[in-house]
Amino acid sequence: MLLIGTEVLPFTATAFHNGAFVDVTDADLHGKWSVVFFYPADFTFVCPTELGDLADHYAELQGLGVEVYSVSTDTHFVHKAWHEASDTIGKITYPMIGDPSGAITNNFDVMRPGVGLAERATFVIDPDGVIQILEISCEGVGRNAAELIRKIKAAQYVRSHPGEVCPAKWEEGAATLAPSLELVGKI
Repeated sequence: MLLIGTEVLPFTATAFHNGAFVDVTDADLHGKWSVVFFYPADFTFVCPTELGDLADHYAELQGLGVEVYSVSTDTHFVHKAWHEASDTIGKITYPMIGDPSGAITNNFDVMRPGVGLAERATFVIDPDGVIQILEISCEGVGRNAAELIRKIKAAQYVRSHPGEVCPAKWEEGAATLAPSLELVGKI
């Protein structure tokens, strides 16, 4: 089902965050921009490269008012063990949510049927808890945090500038478009 424009469904989970186990709920996604970053499994191959890339860009994301939550169907205990075992994962300071029941993964409709693992999926959620961006890629293709940041900046711009849209390859400070009858056929 198409989740763009829908509100995040209720959930409660435990995350490993900065050396502690913490509770995270859908309410934590309200009042700020959020990225919910699903990945198949801990101790794998592409996943640590993506999570490490997010960790490298986390300060910039926080500067944009964005909180990051990574989610897999592993437990928060496994997240802790991975954090301690891997230099790449060890640099993560955003919450790593455990979803062993698959409730969150199913809420976001990214559970692989019959496998029990999440798809490689990214959701950008606005301060109202509404999904604005959704990206899913195949297991073998990693995501790029710099491109995610570009998309977040565009979503934030559009939210704060009603009546304007960001064209392809839009970068912060570039020209936008104001859809109108006069613009039809002129692009």
